Amino acid sequence: MSSSTFKLSIAILLFTLINSCKKEDSVIQRRIYDSFLPMQVGNLWYANKENYTEIQDSVLIGSHLFYKFYSLIGGDAVDISYMRIDDNGKLIASDPEYPTPRIIRADFKAKLGEKFFTTGNGDDTDQEVTVTEKSDNKMSFSFDPIYHPNLKGHPFVITYIKGQGFPGNWTKLRINGVVLK
Repeated sequence: MSSSTFKLSIAILLFTLINSCKKEDSVIQRRIYDSFLPMQVGNLWYANKENYTEIQDSVLIGSHLFYKFYSLIGGDAVDISYMRIDDNGKLIASDPEYPTPRIIRADFKAKLGEKFFTTGNGDDTDQEVTVTEKSDNKMSFSFDPIYHPNLKGHPFVITYIKGQGFPGNWTKLRINGVVLK
């Protein structure tokens, strides 16, 4: 094989690899942006210096990629959550220190009125979740801790906005590298 033929073959191979990678990346990015909870390191939902959530990192838990959500609430309370959306549209939470329990926090493919459980264990930490609102741009889930003796019958609602994630009057909002506010 001549030197010019070899170089041409390498150039074609590189071109093919680069194009296939670009197509795959654009599919992944579109899927993330179309999500009810876009997940990318750097995403920020900021009300003020005392109340915000930021995706700070990504980590492997088991063999799955999870995103680290860091929230400061009221200036002194910190919540760290590790979440991912699986291939079935379920928002799954886990923890690197305790990887076995997987909690379903949302099911974005569920229908209006559909019910599911956060753990399915039937213990006092398990919650019955009902899809209470579903449109092309918004989904709401009502969580009722039906197995907890004191909290049963006192549901709370969590809502997600497509392409934005958490609703709110954000003073800064950055999603997938784009500053929206």
